[in-house]
Amino acid sequence: MTDSIFRQFSLEGKLALVTGAAHGIGFAIAEAYAAAGARIAFNCSSRDSLERGLAAYREKGVDALGYVCDVTDEAAVQGMVSEIERMAGPVDILVNNAGIIRRTPMHEMSAEEFRRVVDVDLNAPFIVSKAVIPSMMKKGGGKIINICSMMSELGRETVSAYAAAKGGLKMLTKNIASEYGGYNIQCNGIGPGYIATSQTAPLRERREDGSRHPFDQFIISKTPAARWGCVEDLTGPAVFLASAASDFVNGHVLYVDGGILAYIGKQP
Repeated sequence: MTDSIFRQFSLEGKLALVTGAAHGIGFAIAEAYAAAGARIAFNCSSRDSLERGLAAYREKGVDALGYVCDVTDEAAVQGMVSEIERMAGPVDILVNNAGIIRRTPMHEMSAEEFRRVVDVDLNAPFIVSKAVIPSMMKKGGGKIINICSMMSELGRETVSAYAAAKGGLKMLTKNIASEYGGYNIQCNGIGPGYIATSQTAPLRERREDGSRHPFDQFIISKTPAARWGCVEDLTGPAVFLASAASDFVNGHVLYVDGGILAYIGKQP
């Protein structure tokens, strides 16, 4: 492979803001960006989370800028972005990763709970994108990556608010691409499948008789790859969408799901 190909995927000299990146998927993406040459800024929702996140980045040799910021608070976000620009320059790459889910049957969910999920999972990406776009326009380009979901395409029990928000995020992705593509700003999404994290570990533990947890069986049976994804499965696509290699990719959601969305399932 020639050096010119490698250079297409380099993030050298770029500044990436990854929301909700003190741990989990956001942390893995930020770590990959740092390995590709980018400087890292991230936010989280509490001081304790910030300190743990900064320590985790230091352990990986990443000198990250960290902020406590509620991404649903427009004034707070504007303040954070202004401080990032003062400290490190304009944001070249934004990853809207922060998100929440409430697994509650729709008829039992309050309107307040529904609004909270939509606020974090849809309104916040609008707010943070709005904060960085002016500098991207002025600079002549940028990358915005929204962490969507298979629920951007599918419904499922107990996730009405999450599915509504992630469906909306897919369309926000397309609209940002449509509105700002002429400024050399590419906005794309990543739709993770079922990813093995600490939160899903109990669902993947073998039972005393050696059998799989019913939900684990369900995921394996619905995934052509016959496994859960890992956070490393998301880092390559995230680097691609943040790099010059994707300069003519805009308004696309890249599903990293092991083939679930392509698969009807095995015949009983």
